[in-house]
Amino acid sequence: MRTQELVLLAGTTETQHTLQEQLNDILGEFITIHSYASEDWLPDTLTDQLVIYSSAIIDKEVQHVVGQGCKVIVARRTTNYEYIDQLFELPQGERVLYVNDFPQTAEESIETLQKIGIHHIHYVPYYPGKTLTPDQQTIKTAITPGEVHLIPDSVTQKINIGVRLIDITTLMEILEHFNLKEALGGEISDRYTRKIIELSHHLSLVNQQTTLLNQHLKHVVDGVNDGVVAFDSRGKITVFNQVAEQYIRVSSVHAIGKHIQHIFKQDSLLSFIFQNDETSRYFTINGLNLMVYRFHLNEEDTTVIIFKNTDETISMQKAARHDLLQKGYIAKHTFDDIIGNSPAVLKTKQIANRLAQTELPVLIQGESGTGKELYANAIHNVSSRKYQPFLAVNFSALPEDLLESELFGYEEGAFTGAKKGGKRGLFEQADGGTIFLDEIGDVSVKMQARLLRVIQEMEIRRIGGNKNIPIDVRIVAATNKDLLKLIEQGAFREDLYHRLKVLTLSLPALRERAGDIPGLAAMFIREQTHEEIHVSTPVMNQLKMNPWNGNIRELKNTISYMLAVRESNELKREDLPNPVSYQPGTTQSTNAVDIVEKQDQVELLQVIYDLNQHQGRASRSKITQRTPLSEQQVRLRLQKLQEKGYIQVGKGRSGTAITDAGVTFLKSQSL
Repeated sequence: MRTQELVLLAGTTETQHTLQEQLNDILGEFITIHSYASEDWLPDTLTDQLVIYSSAIIDKEVQHVVGQGCKVIVARRTTNYEYIDQLFELPQGERVLYVNDFPQTAEESIETLQKIGIHHIHYVPYYPGKTLTPDQQTIKTAITPGEVHLIPDSVTQKINIGVRLIDITTLMEILEHFNLKEALGGEISDRYTRKIIELSHHLSLVNQQTTLLNQHLKHVVDGVNDGVVAFDSRGKITVFNQVAEQYIRVSSVHAIGKHIQHIFKQDSLLSFIFQNDETSRYFTINGLNLMVYRFHLNEEDTTVIIFKNTDETISMQKAARHDLLQKGYIAKHTFDDIIGNSPAVLKTKQIANRLAQTELPVLIQGESGTGKELYANAIHNVSSRKYQPFLAVNFSALPEDLLESELFGYEEGAFTGAKKGGKRGLFEQADGGTIFLDEIGDVSVKMQARLLRVIQEMEIRRIGGNKNIPIDVRIVAATNKDLLKLIEQGAFREDLYHRLKVLTLSLPALRERAGDIPGLAAMFIREQTHEEIHVSTPVMNQLKMNPWNGNIRELKNTISYMLAVRESNELKREDLPNPVSYQPGTTQSTNAVDIVEKQDQVELLQVIYDLNQHQGRASRSKITQRTPLSEQQVRLRLQKLQEKGYIQVGKGRSGTAITDAGVTFLKSQSL
């Protein structure tokens, strides 16, 4: 039967509970422990008891309950080993506040931490009533043994290492009082030591994990294609990866730990590294053309230098652009391709350039033939996505069922004729880049709902698929229709309109920029002939007066017609496709577009005939390669030729063949 008992007196209930638990864990099998806290309540006078003070500081608070026959032991305390691993995560040399309720306990705790080997940080004692110097007020980390409420408000990182525990010497003194030291001293010492060993094992595992993490991070940094160097506030190099070794021609073993001025000898480079007004600058180092970037990590007080080989970067960009070009996923036009110096054009290009710098959707509005696709190309080519895909889809050119599979793709077996393995849609293929939704006003209400979801959620689901695929695509849409009018008619969703119309760009009609017509005409002439062709003054005046309802496209077709029928190196009045249409006050021009389109059809028939003679049926891609027309233009003209019975367009890859009627028509045109 246990008759031995002791009384623990503490100042706070937190200290009382922690020390009671410790004593029970180690001595509870042999000694009954009672405990009290002065901040809560104390018992009546104690007599003939072993009394343990949690610290000497509580003597005045508890001495009135310690009566005759009592023996008092003031506990010696040590750091709570259960929470000590948190301190090893603090950076070397970091200044921290050690917060406790009294100066004496704060100093004792700091001394204990340093004795057990936690001396990689600089401790500043803090307790109620202490005034911090201006320099100490900047400290952002505090350590405390349970006194979190005493930490200054300016501190952002608070580490509670728990109440300090009773050390082994006090435990042995307790055993000696009860004449148990000889019988139990070894066992109690083993229990106490076992706790320390468990802590050591835990710290060893933490150290192993830290070592593995450091090795992993080194492999990651070495795997980067750029040179990476980092140094601390004292100029000591802490990171020096393998690419930096190649560029600087110094090994990392030699560089790490050295002052950066001992490794970098170029004065201009050192000046850039240590100044604060520039973040990047071009240097030639050891014959290499390098762009050097500098940034500072405030929390770590570390400066990072990145060395990027500009020659390799340019090569990679060219390779990426070539790959996109091979796939046809590239924007072919820039703002330099938009001809015109009129105020309307200059203002529109200026606005478009600014819109291009954002990631927001753009809605381009303008009449047919004003160059909406040209502006969409140019916006992509000055945006941050310029080295990523650019894909365009024309809603007026594709039937509804085909449009859905083209946009969103499909899974294998989604429908009869679906490719094995499925197909990625245009949204997936444009991931990271821009997708141009042309003639958005022609899209069906059903398709509008799907487009709205894609724009809202930035994810798509393939036809026949059961999972959503995230995408990162910038939306540029265009229309020549009045979308607000379509909304009133119930033909266009208002929510989709507002999603698309985050940024808007309105293109001027050609009649609003007549001063640009001479430059446009000269460009179209240069594109179609190497001869020196001039436009007579009367013709140019008439061109400027025309309303151009077909805008730039109509002007180009008119120039094409005049070049085809001219009899000299000067375009004259009689070369105009329909003189009546250029009289002042007329509202529309005639014939030019039809005549040029007919010429295109004849040329297409000739290409198909030639391919059929030498290679069999003609694929659309081969036809496109042999004409100045886009694939979309070829598709539309083939459709019209088939409607006239001049060709037979095969399904899939079977290609196109000219019919007898087509051959007869082609011969009639060559007579």
